[in-house]
Amino acid sequence: MSLSVDLFWSFRSPYSYLSLPKAVKLVEQYDFVINARPVYPLAVRDPTFFKRTDPRFARYVVLDSFRVAQKEGIPFRFPRPDPIVQNMQTLEVTAEQPYITRLTRLGAAAQLAGRGLAFIREVSSVLYGGAVDNWHEGDHLAKAAERAGLDLAQLEAEIAADPDRYDETIRSNERDHAASGHWGVPTFVFKGEPFFGQDRLDLLLWRLQQHGLKERD
Repeated sequence: MSLSVDLFWSFRSPYSYLSLPKAVKLVEQYDFVINARPVYPLAVRDPTFFKRTDPRFARYVVLDSFRVAQKEGIPFRFPRPDPIVQNMQTLEVTAEQPYITRLTRLGAAAQLAGRGLAFIREVSSVLYGGAVDNWHEGDHLAKAAERAGLDLAQLEAEIAADPDRYDETIRSNERDHAASGHWGVPTFVFKGEPFFGQDRLDLLLWRLQQHGLKERD
């Protein structure tokens, strides 16, 4: 039986996006699975977070995201529009969050369908890859879902029919994320041990190898 890793992941996190190319390559090379479990961003889980955080934090994330992408050769630009509706001058987070609610519910639906990792990989590439403006319009998400082996219209119909099911999946992800011992994303969790950040995949691989991880045939 393959080893299993949970990935707590947010559609608003540039580091979450930047973690995926290497994560996907590792799954292709080694005999383990990554269970993508989307959670809401900190700006939604804690609307006061950015007001309480040193303003240099956000500026550093922008700087660091671009250089990580440049070093790794990953196409990168912040999404247009931002998945979070937030006034970046006052840092106020709007109560209604149509974009991130839609994305996170879709991610939960893909998780339940067993296609979570493929879905977040394809959708985040649309958001952050730099080739698409207005990712929320037209057929951008539909084509991304199709590449992940899913039907966007079907997913959205299932969510509309029973939104509580997908909201509870997200809440369960957030509870397990918190129980892992970390609050940030991306957080990879193996046997209860958290590995936070796109730069901890080598450490995760080392731990998996201690538990008998083998390369695929």
